[in-house]
Amino acid sequence: QVRLVESGGGWVQAGGSLRLSCAASQSSVNIRNWGWYRQAPGKQRDLVATITSVGSTNYADFVKGRFTISRDNTKNTMYLQMNGLKPDDTAVYYCKAIFTWGASYWGQGTQVTVSS
Repeated sequence: QVRLVESGGGWVQAGGSLRLSCAASQSSVNIRNWGWYRQAPGKQRDLVATITSVGSTNYADFVKGRFTISRDNTKNTMYLQMNGLKPDDTAVYYCKAIFTWGASYWGQGTQVTVSS
């Protein structure tokens, strides 16, 4: 069983920054696609950003230029650097990993709250 553990969430004022981490319990070399999603109360879960095994990235329009996704396979960890945070960024942030053999796993989520 693969475990993904997110951390780094918290409370920040608008314009501030946070760095989220997602640590995998298995070697992340086998993670073909790794991503961040978020879900605000009463809303659907939306894709925020993804990164492939070769480092190709994809961002939702609403975070382009503000968020940066990265991964460090030596630490089996993925990151989301969030700058210029807005109140609309308030949500629970989840990481999702898709392994080379097709299995996918979700983390438990970490709360991000941005006050105006």
